Amino acid sequence: MNIPLAMSVADWLSLFLHYATLSLLSVGGAISTAPDMHRFLVVEKGWLTDPQFSASIAIAQAAPGPNVLFTALMGWNVGLNAGGLWTGLLGMMLCLGGIMLPSSVLVYVSAQWSHRNRDLRGVRAFKQGMAPITVGLLISTGWILATGSGYSLHNAPLWGVTLVSALLVWRTRLHLLWLLAAGALLGWIGWV
Repeated sequence: MNIPLAMSVADWLSLFLHYATLSLLSVGGAISTAPDMHRFLVVEKGWLTDPQFSASIAIAQAAPGPNVLFTALMGWNVGLNAGGLWTGLLGMMLCLGGIMLPSSVLVYVSAQWSHRNRDLRGVRAFKQGMAPITVGLLISTGWILATGSGYSLHNAPLWGVTLVSALLVWRTRLHLLWLLAAGALLGWIGWV
């Protein structure tokens, strides 16, 4: 369901700047900033609905290609809600450009610097300190996506599969494709 929007130049600029800001926070990849994207696009601005937000992530994750494509799909949906094909393309370019440009420049510059200074204690400490931040951002993203369908007891099998999968990823070296296959099989059987 599309929701008609009237977006000004300031709104489009706000969309780009928000994604550019999130780009600098996307330590665990763009997906780690999905909770704030949800807050901005769905809750605060109302430019997307919850189903559009979740579908943007699900479709982009299922498609081959880079993981970051969900941002382009969100921009596309914002643009479609604002008027049609051309605004869809504008939204797509603004969101994808906003999330890619600042972090790409920062990574390029900082990678060269950190490689030259890799033996410094501060550089090693920074790299080790980023790991828990990345894990926390990914957990918050999982929480937003998991609670999109609600907290009801009829979702208990889904929560169980999620918990077991998280524990297996954490405690074993089991390849993720086996977990995806098991989830697909449980869904096909109708258990989740």
